[in-house]
Amino acid sequence: MEIILFMGIQATGKSTFYQEYFSNTHIRINLDMLKTRHREKIILNACLEAKQRLVVDNTNPTVASRERYITPAKASEFKIIGYYFQSKLKDAIRRNSGRTGKNCIPEKGILATYSHLQIPQFEEGFDSLYYVTMNSDNTFTIKEWLK
Repeated sequence: MEIILFMGIQATGKSTFYQEYFSNTHIRINLDMLKTRHREKIILNACLEAKQRLVVDNTNPTVASRERYITPAKASEFKIIGYYFQSKLKDAIRRNSGRTGKNCIPEKGILATYSHLQIPQFEEGFDSLYYVTMNSDNTFTIKEWLK
């Protein structure tokens, strides 16, 4: 089984990427929907126990934020796959400005996530890593991360 971690600032296409590539095969864990870490942990543990594939669709900007998923997933013998969503800060802010309602994140939130962003490393426990970029036509380019 596998757990997929998305990483990157807001408005880089993570949720759209999930819908396009994983919605038919993986459970989606997302704090925007679940609202609390307690609920998230319950769903994560249920997926691990059931050997259910899942995607963690959060920003996961730091090594510590990723560790909360990697450690229990490794203990459950899950393969850990990471997708790092590359984006220029100005492009993410521009995309975000086109959002409405609760989907529009305050710019200072994007800036805060960007300031904490740590590039993922295989040493964190990843079995595979990929770079993802959103193209101007809202398609994605995926490149394997080379060790």
